[in-house]
Amino acid sequence: MRRFFESLEQAAIDVIMERRAGKRAVFLRTLLLYVSYLYRKIIELRLALYRSHTFRQHVVGCPVISIGNLTVGGTGKTPIVEKIARELTEKGRRVAILSRGYKSVPKPFLYRLMKRLHQRQSLFAPRVVSDGGPLLLDSRTAGDEPFMLAKNLKKVAVLVDRDRAKSGLYAIKELGCDLLLLDDGLQYLKLRHRFDVVLIDCEAPFGNEFLLPRGTLREPPEHLRRATHIVITKCNGSDLTSLYERIRNLNRTAEIIECCHHPVELCDMFTGETLPLAYLKNLKIGVLSGIASPESFEQGLRNLGATLGLTQSYADHHRYSRKEVKRFLQRCTRRGLSMILTTEKDAVRIPRLSDPEIPIYYLRIEISILKGLEVWNRMINRFASLPEKNSYDGAPKQ
Repeated sequence: MRRFFESLEQAAIDVIMERRAGKRAVFLRTLLLYVSYLYRKIIELRLALYRSHTFRQHVVGCPVISIGNLTVGGTGKTPIVEKIARELTEKGRRVAILSRGYKSVPKPFLYRLMKRLHQRQSLFAPRVVSDGGPLLLDSRTAGDEPFMLAKNLKKVAVLVDRDRAKSGLYAIKELGCDLLLLDDGLQYLKLRHRFDVVLIDCEAPFGNEFLLPRGTLREPPEHLRRATHIVITKCNGSDLTSLYERIRNLNRTAEIIECCHHPVELCDMFTGETLPLAYLKNLKIGVLSGIASPESFEQGLRNLGATLGLTQSYADHHRYSRKEVKRFLQRCTRRGLSMILTTEKDAVRIPRLSDPEIPIYYLRIEISILKGLEVWNRMINRFASLPEKNSYDGAPKQ
């Protein structure tokens, strides 16, 4: 059943991104275009209802900073969230990251009921991936991105719940947090944001320019006006004059930062051993991924000098079975490949194997600021100096 839904999802993506031709694909795109007109009216009505206070926004006891984007997936948001959380923690803030835990699986109701009876824990308490110490949940229960953040950020609390107003209150009252980062929060208006950091992918700033479900835009480009800070990701030093002009036509006041996601090292999934990037030079490897843009990941490995002997990609957030990984290992072994390489997000979804035929490594990625370092530091210092008590009482920007 899982494979069926993933293949259906991939087929839909192929239609939306115009990778499929023929009368049926054209008909589906036309139909989706009409649905996207309705979708636009719904999101504009929703925003208007929040602006007019018809829909209530919750205010918690400390500042909330949203980090999100206008498009679906692929902007490199998780490393940005990690970098902001780490720098704020270094400046003395007690940070909590609030995530909805996309494609995570909550503990069974009976398990939660037993916890309620024996430990006096609320039946509907948010899932605490980490309270700033050791990991408390596995990647399946937490979701791959919250698990990865909790694994890399030892002094930051990470909570998962669809109701992030509730998880925010829990982080403040139970964990003593004084600043909340709302992961993927631009569209989450139920919890009032003090600042909106919006990420734009340099390679596809506004997706394919169509709204869902015809395209990859969650909101119209003009809603970029709600951003207080804009981070352009995946930059390579190329001229972005036309992109800056478009951004400024949509938002005249937000500060803009350019950054790149650069590989740092190779990490063995099971032993923790690290290798320098130079190790990939002329090495024949297999590539396993379940992310939004596998082509970008694979090209990055070629740029590092690797020879891709075999590649296998799945739908975004795919949860690997032991059988799938073993089958891929066997195929790589038969081809005489030296290593399997995957992404850090995929690594948390791959089951542990004892004594694999060839080693499985993941590529560790970090963020570097290419342009606007002074703006970035000013933004971090401003966030770090926010009063612990939230005094913001404004409605969402129009």
